[in-house]
Amino acid sequence: MEKGSISIYFVQSALEPIVKRGLDTEPLLRAAGISPALLSAPQGRVTAQCFSALWLAVARVLDDELFGQDSRRMKVGTFAMLCYTLVHCDTLDSALQRMARFFNLILDDFHCDVENDGHQAALLIRDEPNTEAPRVFGYETLLMLQHGLACWLIGRRIPVLSAEFAYPEPSRSAEYARMYSQELHFCRDATRLVFDSSYLSLPVIQNERSARDFIRQAPANIVLKYKNTNSLSAQIRRKLRTATLSEWPDFDAFAASLHMTPSTLRRRLDDEGQSFQAIKDDLRRDIAIDYLCHSSKNVAEIAFELGFAEASAFHRAFKKWAGASPGEYRQRMHQR
Repeated sequence: MEKGSISIYFVQSALEPIVKRGLDTEPLLRAAGISPALLSAPQGRVTAQCFSALWLAVARVLDDELFGQDSRRMKVGTFAMLCYTLVHCDTLDSALQRMARFFNLILDDFHCDVENDGHQAALLIRDEPNTEAPRVFGYETLLMLQHGLACWLIGRRIPVLSAEFAYPEPSRSAEYARMYSQELHFCRDATRLVFDSSYLSLPVIQNERSARDFIRQAPANIVLKYKNTNSLSAQIRRKLRTATLSEWPDFDAFAASLHMTPSTLRRRLDDEGQSFQAIKDDLRRDIAIDYLCHSSKNVAEIAFELGFAEASAFHRAFKKWAGASPGEYRQRMHQR
């Protein structure tokens, strides 16, 4: 599976119910390939595969696939049953309506719904009125599951036009821009992921056989949004990964190498909710993190290898990616 990285915050949040029960987190972290020292590194990141392994391990210990975020457990196997249930729907609209009813049956503290005004639709989640402070990680986990399932059901990435949250802006909101949308709104009446309503009429293309494969790879295939390994964007990422960055072609040349016109390539990527530049930026970020943690290259060398004309441009880009300058990030990682 392709490499990708997510914030250490999600590791810390997944472990909170383990800590509250007085259980030892270190064996779970070691088994998932995550250094316990990373927990004290605010700008730390882990691969999707590592977080997926931790997710499954914590869920097994708790017998709860929602990590204790609801007063009723979402028992292990619930997500798989949901997948098998949704593949029998005809359209994404009917599947999302069924998914909302499913979650409302098994959860007590969250209420799910689907909104549609004919132009824009939204996956909606509300806290029940009797709950305490918003359980932010519960919202985040449900959004990951629901958006990932929606994309998988129709076999394409659904671009999020805007995201609204029923709680104040957290300190990690820069991560939200990568996870959801550049257009973020906080302190709203409900949590919503807004998308074009035309996606609701698309047919569900999955079946029980493809559901088995999807479940076998979950949750790594939805942690970084839904990843279709056969998609055009995944093929582009793999092709770029095998070449040195100095050999990365420009957009027109890359389109020609795929025997497409630039307009066709752009349209195909738009259908997947991706862009050539976003794919390159995500890959640069993951390569930069790998170099800073596991090589002796200095920052100027890394900037040059990543295709930045100036080290200052790399500094600005990396601070946006990881919340710290390259030098600060490396120092914190090496200190631990």
